[in-house]
Parts: sequence; C-alpha cells; structure tokens
Amino acid sequence: MPWPIHRPRRLRDNPILRDLVRETKLSPLDLIYPLFVVSGQKRKTPILSLPGQFHLSPDEAANVALSFAKEGGRAVLLFGLPDSKDEVGGSGADPEGPVPLAIKAIKAAAPNLAVITDVCLCEYTSHGHCGIVENQKVKNDPTLPHLAKQALAHVRAGADMVAPSDMMDGRVLAIRRTLDEAGFEDRPIMAYSVKYASCFYGPFRDAADSAPSFGDRRGYQMDPANRLEARLEVELDLAEGADIVMVKPAGPYLDVLREIRNYCDRPLAAYQVSGEMAMLKAAAAAGALDFKAAALESLIGIKRAGADLILTYLAPEVLPWL
Repeated sequence: MPWPIHRPRRLRDNPILRDLVRETKLSPLDLIYPLFVVSGQKRKTPILSLPGQFHLSPDEAANVALSFAKEGGRAVLLFGLPDSKDEVGGSGADPEGPVPLAIKAIKAAAPNLAVITDVCLCEYTSHGHCGIVENQKVKNDPTLPHLAKQALAHVRAGADMVAPSDMMDGRVLAIRRTLDEAGFEDRPIMAYSVKYASCFYGPFRDAADSAPSFGDRRGYQMDPANRLEARLEVELDLAEGADIVMVKPAGPYLDVLREIRNYCDRPLAAYQVSGEMAMLKAAAAAGALDFKAAALESLIGIKRAGADLILTYLAPEVLPWL
C-alpha cells in the first residue's frame, strides 16, 4: 500500500474541524428530567440513594421545573408518591393526588415545558407490584382499566404525554382507547416498550417507595438475557398506538437500543436509570473518574446507539455543559 492518501487525523487535529464533523451531538432537546412528587407544600427532601434528587411537593416541583426550563430544559417526567396505598393503586387516579397537582403547578410556572407522567401502579399499591395481585400472582388484564384511569387523570390535569411503564400486555391499547373516548386523541403515549428486570433500578425503588413486598418483577419485565424479544415488544406497542418507544435501562443495553433503532424509524427513547447515575456519582466521589467527562460520554454513547431522547437524572447538571 502506498504512503497513506487518507489520513483520519487530518480532521482531528483542528478542534473546529473536529467539531464540524462530529457524528453524534447532544443537545438540551434530547434530555428529559425525572422528578419525584409528593403531597403537601414546601417539601424538598433529599433522596439519599439518588444524590442531587429530591422528593418534591407540587409547588417545589414547579420551582425545580422552572429552573430546569431556564437552563434550556424542555421536558420533565413525573413519578408520584401518594399518602395512602391500597391493593389496586386507586390513589394513582386521584385528581387531587401529587402528580395531577404537580402537573398544574408546573404548567402554570413553566408553560413551555413539556410535562410527561409515568403511568404505573407500583408506587400506589400496598404490595408494590405493577399490577393487580390475586393469590400472589400479578394479573394482566384486570390491571389495564386501572392504568387507563390513571393516564386519563394525568391528561385531564394537563399532562402533555403519558408513559406507561408497567409492562402489562395490551396496556398501550387500553390507554389509547380511554384517552380517545374522553376526547384526548391528540395526547401521545411514550411506552416503556423494552423494560428489563434489571438490578440497576435499586436506588429508584427506594426513591419511589415501590419495592415489591413479595417475589420480583421477572414475570412481567423482560429477561436481561433476551435481545430479539425486544423487537416483538416494540412491534406490539406500535401496533397498539404508541407514539414513542423506550428501552430501559440504557447503558447496559446499548446493543438492544441499536437493535430497535435498526428495526424501526419511530421516535426512540432510552432511560439512563438510577443505578447508572449512582455508579457515576460513586466512581467520581472515589476519584476513579472525572464526573463531567464520564457523564457526557455516557450520554453520547446512548445517543450514538440510536436514542432520540434520553431520560436521565443528570439532565440539570449536564445542561450548562452543552
């Protein structure tokens, strides 16, 4: 081979040229910031398992959302922690619950910020599972009406989009029908389509007080060993009316994220979950890596793998760096 005509380093040496040919770019438009909402007023309690995150009353959630919007943030995702729980998660559909009240407060404070809500029963059930339990078994079809009621309560409060995370079969169609019948056919659904039974959710379950009181969620969340099954889950959710599909977790499942990106051209989200963030924070605290560099590299990796949107607890820290 003759002396190299093609020298990739030509476009690396000059920082301006390097930026111009960068294949993957991270922007504030890519990031969605999850918030944990509780009842009451002027409540902002640190979540020990999630450094930098808080349990927020609706008024405080509005303050945090407004600050996020001023930094360039465009969307938040709300999780609710109710005052009371029961066997069917009825408080999740309470129009005076933490999430509906937070939706109204955020929309009043930051009307240009998109408010998305997680739809699931695990935060609202006394047993901590994502569906109705009969004889210590999570029942699929009896769960669907409860998820649909919760989604409708959120949309009536002003949610811009709902995001079912329960992994019950058919829940996207049940929610779509309920929203359409109530006149909300214009409200989109972001489905947690590919959600694995992952150990990386540990800090979240503490933050959301949603650990199951018995068993685990392997009967309805996906087996971490499966990749091709993810295509089936996405296919079903799109057929039922999902507008955006999601892979969760993100970092340990970049191959799955790329599989879905190659499979479909619909908007694709990825959730950088609590365990991923906690590991970055712990490694940085131990001096093992530079937090800013590692945070940005992790998010670029998720974007490069195919994500259009990234749900991440790092969003408010990352925004000033972009």
